[in-house]
Amino acid sequence: MVIALALLVLGGLAAATAPRVLARVSWPDREPVLALWVWQCVVAAVLLCCVLAMALSGAAAWHGVRGHVFAPAPAPVIEAYALQPDGQLWAAVLAVLLAAGGIWTAVMLTLQVRQARAARRARRARLRERAPLLPGEDGAGNGAGERLIVLESERPDAWLLTDGAERRLVITTAALRRLTGRQLDAVQAHEDGHARARHHWLVHCAGALAEGFPRVPVFAGFRDQVHRLVELAADDAASRRFGGLTTALALVGLNEDRGVFASPAHRAQLPHRVHRLLTPSRRLTPARRLRLTAIAALVPAVPLLLAFAPGLSALGG
Repeated sequence: MVIALALLVLGGLAAATAPRVLARVSWPDREPVLALWVWQCVVAAVLLCCVLAMALSGAAAWHGVRGHVFAPAPAPVIEAYALQPDGQLWAAVLAVLLAAGGIWTAVMLTLQVRQARAARRARRARLRERAPLLPGEDGAGNGAGERLIVLESERPDAWLLTDGAERRLVITTAALRRLTGRQLDAVQAHEDGHARARHHWLVHCAGALAEGFPRVPVFAGFRDQVHRLVELAADDAASRRFGGLTTALALVGLNEDRGVFASPAHRAQLPHRVHRLLTPSRRLTPARRLRLTAIAALVPAVPLLLAFAPGLSALGG
C-alpha cells in the first residue's frame, strides 16, 4: 500500500535528519524546556509514522483488521485507499514487523521502569541502614514526613527521595558543611524541578527507545539530549528562585570532589552548566517561543495528514 510505504519513508527521513537539524540550532541551551518539547514532538511524529503504517498495512493484509480500521468510514473512503480484496502478503509482513517493534519498545520500557524501581528500593534499603529510625520515631520510612534526611558521609552529595507524592531531600554531612543555607535551598529547588516536571519518565522513555533501537539516530539523540536538557531545565528552576551564582556554587560544591566517582557524561556537562549559570544568555522572545512551540506541535500532524489524505479527498470530492 502506497500510503503505508510513504509513512515509513517519512518516518525514516525524520529519524535520520531531525538530530542533525536540531544539532545546528543554538537556542536549546537557552530554552531547555522548549527544546525538550521539540524533541518529544519529533519522536512522536516518528512513532506515529510507524503506528499508522502498521494500521494501514494490517488493513491491507487482513479483512478483520480492515473492518476495525475502516469501520465507521463510508465506501468511497475505503475505495480511496485501493485495498486489494484478497489481501497482500507484503502488507502482512510489514504489519507483523511493525507490531513486533511496538512490542519490543514496550518490553524495553518495562525493563527501564523495573530497573529504576529496583535501584530506588536498593537506595531506600541503604538509607535505612545508614539512617535508621531512632527510639521514639514513628512512620514506615526514615523520618517520614520530614523534608530533609541527613547522612553521615565525607563525600558531598544530595539527591531527592520520592515516595508517591512525598519528596524528601537526602543530603550528606559533608555537603552541609560545604554549602550555605541558600545553596542548600538551590539544591532543593533543582531536585524539585526534576520531580515536578516528571523528568524521570522522559528519561525512561528515551532510554527504552534508544536501547531497543540503538541504530536509529533520532532515538539515540533523544536519549542523549534528554539527559542533558533535563539538568539544564532543573538548573534554571533553581536559578530563577535563588540566582545563577548561588546555584553554580552549589553545583560546584557538590561535585568538585567526585572525580572518578562521577559518570563521564556528568563530568563533561558540569563545566558547561556552571558557565551557563554564571553567564546566562538572553532568552528567546515570548513571540518566538510561542512560534517554535506551535511549529513543533504541528510536526506530529504531518503523518496524520498523510495517512488521512486519501479519505479526506474522497469525502471532499
